[in-house]
Amino acid sequence: MSKFSLGQIVITAGAHEKLNHYEVLSALTRHSTGDWGDVCEEDKLSNDQALEEGLRILSSYQTKDGTKFWIITEWDRSVTTVLLPSEY
Repeated sequence: MSKFSLGQIVITAGAHEKLNHYEVLSALTRHSTGDWGDVCEEDKLSNDQALEEGLRILSSYQTKDGTKFWIITEWDRSVTTVLLPSEY
């Protein structure tokens, strides 16, 4: 069950070209349910706090082939962006 709204979901051109659709959908589900993926403990705590205080949330995941990507939900929950770290 989702812990917050993802708002409009967008994906950058690089992420769209490089990432598998099913892996992105799986990561979006994980992100919305509070599974922050491959972030350090401090970032996990920051994301948990962001849920309470209405701040930006950032998760990090990897595809089966090892491609790292991020999912960022803005503070007002209006937009969630899927992107490659190099596109930040």
